[in-house]
Amino acid sequence: MVKERARILVVGGGYVGMYTALRLQRKLKRELARGAVEITVVTPDPYMTYQPFLPEAAAGAISPRHVVVPLRRVLDRCHIVIGEVTALDHAARTATVVTLADEEKGDGGGRPMAYDEVVLAPGSVSRTLPIPGLADHAIGFKTLEEAIGLRNHVLEQMDIASSTRDPDVRDAALTFVFVGGGYAGVEALGELEDMARYATRYYHNLRPEDMKWILVEASNRILPEVGEAMGRYTVSELRRRNIDVRLETRLESCTDRVAVLSDGARFPTRTVVWTAGVKPHPVLAATDLARDERGRLKCTAELAVEGTAHAWAAGDAAAVPDVTSKEPGRECAPNAQHALRQARLLADNVAHSLRGEPLEKYAHSYAGSVASLGLHKGVAQVYGRKLKGYPAWFMHRTYHLSRVPTFNRKARVAAEWTLAGLFKREIVSLGSLEHPRAEFELAAGGKPSRNPPHNPKGSS
Repeated sequence: MVKERARILVVGGGYVGMYTALRLQRKLKRELARGAVEITVVTPDPYMTYQPFLPEAAAGAISPRHVVVPLRRVLDRCHIVIGEVTALDHAARTATVVTLADEEKGDGGGRPMAYDEVVLAPGSVSRTLPIPGLADHAIGFKTLEEAIGLRNHVLEQMDIASSTRDPDVRDAALTFVFVGGGYAGVEALGELEDMARYATRYYHNLRPEDMKWILVEASNRILPEVGEAMGRYTVSELRRRNIDVRLETRLESCTDRVAVLSDGARFPTRTVVWTAGVKPHPVLAATDLARDERGRLKCTAELAVEGTAHAWAAGDAAAVPDVTSKEPGRECAPNAQHALRQARLLADNVAHSLRGEPLEKYAHSYAGSVASLGLHKGVAQVYGRKLKGYPAWFMHRTYHLSRVPTFNRKARVAAEWTLAGLFKREIVSLGSLEHPRAEFELAAGGKPSRNPPHNPKGSS
């Protein structure tokens, strides 16, 4: 039983943050009821995005609203604050929080928020490089907004190519360059190429072979998580679909809408998708907690931050030792499989700490990985067994359906998949959603802007 009133601050409402808060409100149900514990979740969005479903959302296989989980509905015993933690002074048990209201008032300094226990789960952000033209022309693939924006963009490029007789404009519109051969890049490319190839049947002057899909990877393999053999199979499968896979190649420039690669190739293109890795959230650098050389928080096997008390972390933000590995110094991979289990144990240990009980160590052997390469196509390596094609794709869907939070979302996603098997794909571009005031501005006599409205949260 918690003897004194405890204020728990959860930084981040993503996969780890949501699951930790959900477990905490269950483990501390009695303490919450009598006011002995207060849980506050600070998050830039009022929902959690299940990122493994982003490629299918981009391809139109899943409705965007079913890829997210509303935090206020799930975390009904927690205080949800929409904003961002910009700094954390753990010695003083104080976090600086900038809310949407602060942004509206122009108060970027934020306000202090006191806590007794802090859980740091801000996730990660896209890792970019100083490549000329990247910031001006590239598209990321880490948020739901980016995934849906990319879908609209690809369909819009097909409309442009279909409506022009200029071969240069047409070629640039139908050239799609993806940088990064990890999960995000390969799955996004596979799903979108599948969607675009299907969509060509509704264009009188476009054929699948008119499009160029290019995957650029700096290392000598893709999808390292599924093993070397399955990685080679993936390359062969993509090339069989006329996708140009370039290993040991880097993007050197994309200025003037021309992608220049390190092997000398040049591709005029209106689409460069950047999925070349992630880095820890910038808020970690604004704390007084121990970090490793990659900027992640150094954690113990109990998921506590090293060298301090009452601070916890998991997921992308944490360097957690893998106690099941025979290799000394090995750390847990930053993936959904570990994140879900870490979140549960982290919440348990916070409850144990408040009650003065012994802590548990995080120990989970990596089961394997699954990846989708488009409809009915996939690769997997699970418990040493290698699968490819339809069985791997089916396992990918089954696994992630079991992991998406709440029965509500499981049922809706399963229903959408069932209906997709009965009806044709949707190929509608709703790019106007990104600038909804354009029509009204034009009607009011103004000059419509193609830029999206200001986002006070600062997300891309």
